[in-house]
Amino acid sequence: MTSTPLPTLPRRLASGLVGAALVLGAAPAVAASGEASSARRIVDHRVRSGETATGLAVRFHAWTSELIARNDLGPDGRLRVGQHIEIPVVVAALPRRGERAHHVVRPERRHAGTQHRSRTEHATRASSHAADPSRATVRRVVAATAARHGVDPQLALAVSWQESGWQMDRRSSAGAIGAMQVLPSTAAWMSMYAGHRLHPRRLADNAQTGVRLLGVLRSETTNRRRAVAAYYQGLGAVRSHGLYGETHAYVANVLALKRRLEAGRPLS
Repeated sequence: MTSTPLPTLPRRLASGLVGAALVLGAAPAVAASGEASSARRIVDHRVRSGETATGLAVRFHAWTSELIARNDLGPDGRLRVGQHIEIPVVVAALPRRGERAHHVVRPERRHAGTQHRSRTEHATRASSHAADPSRATVRRVVAATAARHGVDPQLALAVSWQESGWQMDRRSSAGAIGAMQVLPSTAAWMSMYAGHRLHPRRLADNAQTGVRLLGVLRSETTNRRRAVAAYYQGLGAVRSHGLYGETHAYVANVLALKRRLEAGRPLS
């Protein structure tokens, strides 16, 4: 298995996220930024089998506590199949017009030739800037951020190397930014967990956005392999379709990188 990062495809936050309860340490704090905490869009929804309050909150970019309170669901937030509820969507966490949300691979990308077509779509180097941090600095910040938030540092480092080669000056055609290749809308969403606005063009905030997203995905999946797949393909798509062909390659590469890091071997 080569340690060279695979092409990163344009991805959208899975619109079909469903199911399981979200566990990410303490309950998310409401962001201090008015941009990330004020406006809500009310979405009507009829509960389907297997859906939970927290799963719907993740799917629609809402707060579980707000969803429960608005619909008087009680302390356990229990839903009934067929029940009509209102979901208060956090507008600031939604993808902006023209922006693909983080992270989903479209089903048609399973077809032959996908990797060749996608080479013009993966993250490329933005204009050089003297202030861009070194790879050693990126590695240190990502590892420390992961450890601080209860995410395996070697896994976070492997994802970051796969996504950007530990470089902050990487930008994708889909709008993903920096070392963890996160979108502005993902940073807005994770800002609500951080309790303050995260700026994805800043290394510390970029690392925190990607690490927190990994934590969310790990809590929403049954194992590490599926969490990594969801970072690339999207959680809803992983649950609905399983892993696409290129996702298998992505996951295998990330886990191989993780093993190399654990063994103290170079990645390039």
